[in-house]
Amino acid sequence: MENDLQVAIIQPDTYWENPEANRSELEEMISSLDASVDLIALPEMFSTGFSTNPQKIAEPMNLTTHRWMKQMAKRYDAAICGSLVIKEGENFFNRLLFVTPDGETSFYDKRHLFAYGGEDALYSKGSEQVIINYKGWNICPLICYDLRFPVFSRNTKLVYDILLYSANWPAKRENVWETLLKARAIENQAYVIGVNRVGTDENKLVYNGHSAIIDPKGYELKKLSNKSEISISTLSKKSLNEFREKFPAHRDADDFQLN
Repeated sequence: MENDLQVAIIQPDTYWENPEANRSELEEMISSLDASVDLIALPEMFSTGFSTNPQKIAEPMNLTTHRWMKQMAKRYDAAICGSLVIKEGENFFNRLLFVTPDGETSFYDKRHLFAYGGEDALYSKGSEQVIINYKGWNICPLICYDLRFPVFSRNTKLVYDILLYSANWPAKRENVWETLLKARAIENQAYVIGVNRVGTDENKLVYNGHSAIIDPKGYELKKLSNKSEISISTLSKKSLNEFREKFPAHRDADDFQLN
């Protein structure tokens, strides 16, 4: 139907600091799609795992991994998004790239750096919320730890339709992941896409996936298990608009601005 969006969420077992192996694995997973899609969503630092060695793994924009994303987007006629480590000058960013089939790239730099894991000492944080318009949908991309901070994602003016989290979220905080994905959907009257990884990284952190797509009422449209897998879901713009019109809670929200 018009304004439906076909979304593929890809949940890999990421190879540690091995971009070539991860690109190869992800390419194989994408090739297994049994239907055409509009958007392919990948986890945080999908080419390396969540690493605190930016000097070793960072790439400038428009180099190998970014070009690979452009190739995948063109080959499958679908936008592709996920975060990787980008170097600009002397700064490193945990940056989500959103690449469309025509090669156009939008990006979002992670705002809330995970100080508990030392991310804030190594990476530069972003400062702006980003809204991407794609196929008539407004998408707000965020990254992992951003999920804990609702002010940055507030949708008081309904400026976006989809809140998309690219993450490496450890299994030991599984309940937080599942609870906050639903909370963000409910409070923002938007679809929420949360894409995580599985496996164990070099720091012995275990990831159990549970990537999910949540509808604006907080119900799971899709929830993946704890294995490497890929799944397709359909998001309905018509249903979203009807719900917002029937239950316009956003009209009663407090107005504020981010500093």
